Amino acid sequence: MQSLLVIDDEVSILRAFERAFSSETTSVLTAKNAADGEQIFRDAKPDVVVIDLSLPDTSGLESFKRLRLIDPRVPVIFITGHGTVESAIEATKLGAYDYLFKPLELDEMRLLLQKAFNLSRMVRVQPLLAEDEETVADAIVGRCHAMKEVYKAIGRVAAQNLTVLLLGESGTGKEVVAQAIYHHSARAHGPFQAINCAAIPDALLESEIFGHEKGAFTDAHRQRIGKLEQADQGTLFLDEVGDMSPLTQAKVLRVLQEQTFERVGGNASIKVDARIIAATNHDLKKLVSEGLFRADLYFRLSVVTIHLPPLRERDGDLRILAEYFLRKYSNEFGKDIRKLSNETIELLEAYHWPGNVRELESVMKQSLLTARGNILLPEFVPLLVTPETRSLSGRMEEEYLSRSFIAERLAAGTDNLYDEAISLAERRLFRQLLEHTQGNQLKAASILGISRVTLRSKLKSLGIEASDFSE
Repeated sequence: MQSLLVIDDEVSILRAFERAFSSETTSVLTAKNAADGEQIFRDAKPDVVVIDLSLPDTSGLESFKRLRLIDPRVPVIFITGHGTVESAIEATKLGAYDYLFKPLELDEMRLLLQKAFNLSRMVRVQPLLAEDEETVADAIVGRCHAMKEVYKAIGRVAAQNLTVLLLGESGTGKEVVAQAIYHHSARAHGPFQAINCAAIPDALLESEIFGHEKGAFTDAHRQRIGKLEQADQGTLFLDEVGDMSPLTQAKVLRVLQEQTFERVGGNASIKVDARIIAATNHDLKKLVSEGLFRADLYFRLSVVTIHLPPLRERDGDLRILAEYFLRKYSNEFGKDIRKLSNETIELLEAYHWPGNVRELESVMKQSLLTARGNILLPEFVPLLVTPETRSLSGRMEEEYLSRSFIAERLAAGTDNLYDEAISLAERRLFRQLLEHTQGNQLKAASILGISRVTLRSKLKSLGIEASDFSE
């Protein structure tokens, strides 16, 4: 169970956090002053901390410095009034995860906590090689020859202070490999920051990475410290680096060449010492030839390249992975299913798995919702094999989302409801849009207001083939 520590002298704030975020998967710990909060931090070792900058016995900034001495890896989010903006910025420079201003917006806090919990897991949980009967969080699972080469590559490169490029289709496990490299490196006790370049609009990505100065653009009401600066002396993971704009590519290149950068709207050159691990599901060589990605940045990023194989090329790993996910989620869904029937294996092996391991994990979760008995039978597995059955599965998902999805997931005690609901909603959106455009991706991207590269990435991650919708 993940835990959240809230340190604030306002009882109403503490109760609000308890009501909003306490669940079967999240415990909320509270403290009214810095001394009590620091003691709970030592004893309970929370995953994320929320702290007010104004505390009765000391400043939140001073308390934060002491928390950093105990465990610098725990993400700390500051909440503050408008009168303490400079202190919040100073805290971010010292390594705080982020800050929000009162009055707090529940949706904004929920999204920020979700990201912070995910970062905490990546930083504090070292990926392990899962054994037959053992289920561990963030395990790297697989025994095929291609995965053994990945393990060797991680061992060779982790201790070296080199830039690493992870290549592979969406859902192949690039994030977990980046996590493993970080944990086995000399920077394992330093900060770790992660950014999904495809999930952030181009206009905001540069600011997210490098930060910005007050007045740099509309709505830039105060200075903001970027993830690169927060990763100083540590590691920055740039996921889906192939989706960066040319301007952001140029600034990342400068970081790799000179270890310096400038915030958006600023002139001061800032020195930084951060190892960069990049990942993409695009063919960067092809993007270079098309003029969409800088050749000099590609050569700088690919000092060491690790290729992650797609699931369809991992001979013998499908059953291992499927049973691993069954063991991992059986208790969460109130089931005791550990094995698959031979007929189920045949059904899974007949599918192409465009979403790779991530899609298989999702299918195992969906299967556990309706499964009975101790062995997973074919009738409990969503229809996946052909375009026709995939379309039928899409209609089933729409009905499932509108009628009972949320109730079933809450009853199952999920800790990932937002991502699961968004994934299902995105499937409905992209399927209906592609039907409207008859599979025309350029027109679909224009309607959505995103780049064609981002659209292709989304379709691949969701396992949707645009060609299925063309006339």
